[in-house]
Amino acid sequence: MLRFEIFSNGQRIGWSDLELGDPPMGVAFGVFVPSPDYSSFQQQIRASTQRDQRHFNFAVHIVEGQQIRASGVSIADYSADCGPDAIEITVLGIEYPDYGEIFPEHVDAYRHQFDV
Repeated sequence: MLRFEIFSNGQRIGWSDLELGDPPMGVAFGVFVPSPDYSSFQQQIRASTQRDQRHFNFAVHIVEGQQIRASGVSIADYSADCGPDAIEITVLGIEYPDYGEIFPEHVDAYRHQFDV
């Protein structure tokens, strides 16, 4: 499984394995693990959870540096109420064939759910 680096306005703020997904919708999501630089954004991100977060200019890069082309990225930070592990990142609108190339395990899991 790949590791993905997360940036806000060009600054690395953490990473995720983006371990879950919805291939037909082009969505990948997972636990967000913050870097020390996340703390300077955390209160603003918490305040904007479930709201427009475009001003953060989130970008997701495969560790080798390639940015994932997506319609949007959001972070839901519930760590103040639920503990430090309660931060999730969602990447929306990843187009094919990119989705299948980056997340073949998500595509395989989706296909296998229909096996009889």
